[in-house]
Amino acid sequence: MKLNKKEIAELLPHREPMLLIDELINIVHLKSATAIVNVRKNSFFVQGHFPGQPVMPGVFIVEAFGQAAAALTAHSVNPKEIENKLVYLMSVDKARFRSPVIPDCELHLEIKAVRTHGRVWKYKGLAIVNGTEAAEAEWAATVVDRTK
Repeated sequence: MKLNKKEIAELLPHREPMLLIDELINIVHLKSATAIVNVRKNSFFVQGHFPGQPVMPGVFIVEAFGQAAAALTAHSVNPKEIENKLVYLMSVDKARFRSPVIPDCELHLEIKAVRTHGRVWKYKGLAIVNGTEAAEAEWAATVVDRTK
């Protein structure tokens, strides 16, 4: 099972340029998935970070983790459960950045749902480029009603 960018956009409220996830693969409903982010020299988040030596900022790796988890969750539950809902990041723990993510590359985000308690979900993830661990984190998110 896999989702392309268009299918991911149907699950998430994010739009360009903030929709970071290009593909979601290896989906195991409510448990895990791998997100793919194509990091390019012209990606908005590397422009000016750093000129002459562009890298993907760590905060965008964490954002991509969150988007991947939200897409996994939205894809896995009954659509009626997430209708008119948003997923907000609540906390980030144990974030470690081990190796810079340098364009042009394919960033793989291996995410796992650790547990859920009501509207709060906990996840952990590992970011990998060409077999090298680039980052890892644990985070929590909550599902809230969308305000008009």
